[in-house]
Amino acid sequence: MKKGLLLPALLLPAFVHAQDAYTIKGKIGTHSEPVKAYLMYVADGKRVTDSAALNNGEFTFSGTVKSPASATIALSYGPGTPRPIAQKSSVSVYLEKGEILVQSKDSMHNATVKGGPNNADNAELNTLLKDVNARNGALMAKYYGASPDMQKDSTFMAGLMAESKQIEDDREALLKQFLAKHTKSFVALDVVKQLAGSTPDYATVYPQFTKLSSEVQNSEAGKQYNDYLNKIKAVSIGATAPEFVQNDPEGKPVSLASFRGKYVLIDFWASWCGPCRAENPNVVKAYNNYKDKNFTILGVSLDQSNAKEKWLKAISDDNLTWTHVSDLAFWDNAVAKQYAIRSIPQNFLIDPQGKIIAKNLRGEELDKKLSELIH
Repeated sequence: MKKGLLLPALLLPAFVHAQDAYTIKGKIGTHSEPVKAYLMYVADGKRVTDSAALNNGEFTFSGTVKSPASATIALSYGPGTPRPIAQKSSVSVYLEKGEILVQSKDSMHNATVKGGPNNADNAELNTLLKDVNARNGALMAKYYGASPDMQKDSTFMAGLMAESKQIEDDREALLKQFLAKHTKSFVALDVVKQLAGSTPDYATVYPQFTKLSSEVQNSEAGKQYNDYLNKIKAVSIGATAPEFVQNDPEGKPVSLASFRGKYVLIDFWASWCGPCRAENPNVVKAYNNYKDKNFTILGVSLDQSNAKEKWLKAISDDNLTWTHVSDLAFWDNAVAKQYAIRSIPQNFLIDPQGKIIAKNLRGEELDKKLSELIH
């Protein structure tokens, strides 16, 4: 064997694990300590946070990434900062090879980001969405500026909802327009995520994902999102609900399989979740209407390890008289991860054979669906 042929093999690991070095140079007004800049992003599935004190508005971050990654830089002005200021103190950037400049005469909210093709693409996307974002801001101001009586007026609210729907439709059209032109951009992966929303439909989202270049799909972030989409596929309507076992409040294991032969609503919620608690009366109504007709509910709580009493109190206060389970692991709840849960409330309606036949039924939709199935 010729020794020269060994060289590519020996060098291969270096290419496989290559890292792109980045440097962020910031200049935001003339702020100095105690004002700090915080850089936040995800690497290897874990959240990473770095910080730097400002000196006459200047700060620097440096590091490496396996592939371009979306990040947020936020300013912390210290305790007592008015909420409106704190909410407008961040900017999105893409960590990529080379020097990245983040600059503004006053606030992070007004900062420009330059450096690298992905930050250029992100600036283009922000410009594209500027109008719909302004319309949405005006709509929110209209709602919060209305009197309590106006906020309860059905005609007023119907008008706002119609306007909101039009804004979202226009936003979706713009995102698809951007995606069609930037399939090689890592920004496009985040556009796919925006189009997907918090409760993605695999049949809709996966075709959008496949439009991305192989480089983006095979990046760390791309592979992670593809894994997530595969989990979504496993819990899509028509799929057999993945089996699981988790303990009830007394520590006794409860299996999904033990409910086979009944219609089962797997309800993901938590005592700390306001929208979940607001939806509970509708779930209680459905349970009481159909509990004697081959229907039951299995509640899966995303409460935390130090909040068992709050979980039990919420069950009692909201009259949730069905079976409940939890590992009290918050967002790391094993069943929630298995079912690709990233927002709550969410639910899955399972038929007597264990097949998922509906998802995320809210309000009267749940009662209506059950009335179609159970007589």
